[in-house]
Amino acid sequence: MSQAQPKRGRFVERSAPDRRTEFKPKLGVDLNGVKFSNPVLTASGCFHYGREFEPYLDVRKLGGVIVKSLSVKPWPGHAPPRGAEVTSGMLNAIGLQNPGVAAFCDRELPWLLDRGATVVASIVGNTVEEYIRVTDRLRNVAGITAIEVNISCPNLEDRSRMFSSTPDSTSAVVRAVRRVATQPVFTKLSPDVTDIVAIAKAAVSGGTHGLSVINTALGMAVDTESFAPKLSTFTGGLSGPALKPLALRCVYQVSRAFPDVPIIGQGGIWNGADVAEFMLAGAWAVAVGTANFVEPSASIRILDEFRAYLVRKGVREASALRRMLKDG
Repeated sequence: MSQAQPKRGRFVERSAPDRRTEFKPKLGVDLNGVKFSNPVLTASGCFHYGREFEPYLDVRKLGGVIVKSLSVKPWPGHAPPRGAEVTSGMLNAIGLQNPGVAAFCDRELPWLLDRGATVVASIVGNTVEEYIRVTDRLRNVAGITAIEVNISCPNLEDRSRMFSSTPDSTSAVVRAVRRVATQPVFTKLSPDVTDIVAIAKAAVSGGTHGLSVINTALGMAVDTESFAPKLSTFTGGLSGPALKPLALRCVYQVSRAFPDVPIIGQGGIWNGADVAEFMLAGAWAVAVGTANFVEPSASIRILDEFRAYLVRKGVREASALRRMLKDG
């Protein structure tokens, strides 16, 4: 039987197979012994303890869940209004409202673990002793993969300045937590400092396993009709896409100063390209925050987009991006 011939006057060429689609990139990341199935986590304060998101996504598909920050006793939070939309982001002054670490361990943690979530516990306190007490309650608790130390709280022992404001107070909290913790510790840094590398150095010297970069930046919005601030506290934390350039700069600076210290980058991540951008800047993993409020399934969409990006660029391992940023 003769083979079919191409039409006269036309050359028919079969497309070569796109070899970039012939592999599945390795998404797992290893943060010096702290392992996640993929680099996309949810940021503290923006995913609560996961229950509200169950209709929209499977928490097992996330790299991890960094839960809403936990204190020794329940914190009621600030009075409303405590949230305001701003250009390319939002302001919040929730006041770290939470049920307390004991209630979390009794009610919320079992729910997350039953659904296969990888859990990172964020902790807060107004004194070093409070950080110690929260950490002690989490000692040897099964299912807590790591502890994130939120040092952006008012330090009542130092005229209400944030612990993250100075190297000394940062080091004091981290050293105290490390003496008690049985899990690896990540210290969450604030951008509202003169030199974030100096604060990172204090955390590293204090024994932190890794760093979360960054927390929200302090901002403000005013209602020009009522002549009143849009938040009851006047100022609040700025998050969302408006924060991303600042967050990327901080990740880049800290990662260059401490290339062997794992960094969880966060601040304005909205799509898969943002994940790639943070990892190119030096992050080992990322945490998605404000996008969860706009789109409850955002974290899974972002992960899918990041996976497609790796395939399109022919990058076989997510972790390889940290070494691929071009110098000039």
